[in-house]
Amino acid sequence: MRRAPVAAVTGGRQGIGRGIAFALAEAGFDVVVLDLVEDASAAETLAGICERGRKAAFVSGDIAEIERREEIADAFFAAFGTLDCLVNNAGVSVRVRGDLLEVTPESFDRVIGINLRGTFFLTQAVAKRMVADPRAPADPPRSIVTISSANTYLVGPDRAEYCFSKIALSMMTKAFALRLGEHGIRTYEIRPGIIRTAMTVVAAAKYDRLIAEGITPEARWGEPEDVGRAVATLAQGLVPFSTGDAFHIDGGLHIPKL
Repeated sequence: MRRAPVAAVTGGRQGIGRGIAFALAEAGFDVVVLDLVEDASAAETLAGICERGRKAAFVSGDIAEIERREEIADAFFAAFGTLDCLVNNAGVSVRVRGDLLEVTPESFDRVIGINLRGTFFLTQAVAKRMVADPRAPADPPRSIVTISSANTYLVGPDRAEYCFSKIALSMMTKAFALRLGEHGIRTYEIRPGIIRTAMTVVAAAKYDRLIAEGITPEARWGEPEDVGRAVATLAQGLVPFSTGDAFHIDGGLHIPKL
């Protein structure tokens, strides 16, 4: 009998991470959630995974603490005995948007440290363990899916350090695709657009106006489940002749227009 595939979602206790966790559970994955604290939001996410008929586990950790990356990677594999998909979702925006000429080293280091440095080194630790697993690579398929942002192609000079961190994840995805391809491990990048989460609620009025004015061909907010379904599709191996690619989940926001 074929075992259930296993996925780990960083930053999975709420928002886009929760949408991803639920979609993976609906696709038959047991899910490990990594986040800073196991609070009521985390409990709700874990319960939602179980309600969808799959097993759930929680790992407490901060991806910025790269000295813990080996411990966290071990916990991912230990939860259900293996790991088939890592979803790099954890990330932060800038605390205060402002003038590009006034970006501080503290803000830069915080955003880069979490979004890029932490993500890279945790991915490295997980990838080493995947490579060391001698099983057949397609049983079930293995993948690493990284959530970047529409700010890989739309410049936000009032939060430049965030944009820098996200476009670097695009290159990270390609680099791991080349390194891991021979082991049957595919890598993908998901670029969400305007998604309804706690991170975007502060700019809800602005985004409501832009959507009403036609900023996207699909005239609505994106939802966490939109991102989740895309991740689950890739994690199941349903786009097999592809690796290192970026997928826009943005309602057409990325399309240039005059």
